[in-house]
Amino acid sequence: MSMRAQRRREFLATLGAGAVVGLAGCASMRGLEADGTAEASSSGEEAGVAGETLTLTTTTSTYDTGLLDELNAPFGAMYGVTVDAVAQGTGAALETARAGDSDVVMVHARSLEDEFMQNGYGVNRRDLMFNDFVIVGPRADPAGIEGMESATEAFAAVADSGATFFSRGDNSGTYTKELALWDAATIDPGGEWYLETGQGMGSVLTMATQQDGYTLADRGTYLSMKADIDLTILVQGPIEGGPELLSNPYGVIAVNPAVHDTVNYDLAMAYIGYLTSPAAQKTIENYEVNGEQLFYPEALSADPNFQQYVPDGWRPSGSED
Repeated sequence: MSMRAQRRREFLATLGAGAVVGLAGCASMRGLEADGTAEASSSGEEAGVAGETLTLTTTTSTYDTGLLDELNAPFGAMYGVTVDAVAQGTGAALETARAGDSDVVMVHARSLEDEFMQNGYGVNRRDLMFNDFVIVGPRADPAGIEGMESATEAFAAVADSGATFFSRGDNSGTYTKELALWDAATIDPGGEWYLETGQGMGSVLTMATQQDGYTLADRGTYLSMKADIDLTILVQGPIEGGPELLSNPYGVIAVNPAVHDTVNYDLAMAYIGYLTSPAAQKTIENYEVNGEQLFYPEALSADPNFQQYVPDGWRPSGSED
């Protein structure tokens, strides 16, 4: 485990069972018990959101792993609301939000998130959690990449061997990371060995199993499907001592109500406040599939920074130097 993951564990361990924080500018956390469960309360009525629906666009990895069910059920019960989670690749999730068709996004491609924020479509971005990417493939490992310390060298070895590589090819956070790795390896992938699927992570892992191929996967989805696929981790990410280049941070962003006045900004901010609270962060830390931790909480810090997130170099549209 990396020092980064260990620090998160140590800090969460210091939180008292009754730790409470305020919502990010909306309502109180009064309905949330210390163990992360929700009690029946009038919080939703007090906040003026009871009976409403929050539309969340998010990645297939958060949906396929089952984590969203664990997070959304207590929030919905606490406020008397429904969370409509739409699973898409990160690019598609942000595009849906850009069109004003979601209230909040939970994604994992920082470059795309920065662009979304720079263009004014999102506000109040918060770090949420992280895991990492891993390179997986058949146990026979025809490309000979097992144990490599460099992700780019592993990609180059797969290309040189002509072994089948399955790509998401869908503008997701995983695909964005994959393209960055090919670029770092100075390789333009193509040919019969390189298959762009346009599918989610779960489908790609299944395809790679069926055809003895390689792929880049987020650790959470891989671990949640491990029992049903015949692929092994050949190159680790930073959680298990691999290259930091394979880190996989997740962020949550409210859609800007100044751009789309139809979005439910109050409920989006309530959701962001809930996700970044000690109770929800503990839920993220404790969530396991087959005894494996899938995600690591990122929102809490011994030295918190509550400043509004703004990308470097950002200027409002139309502003002058």
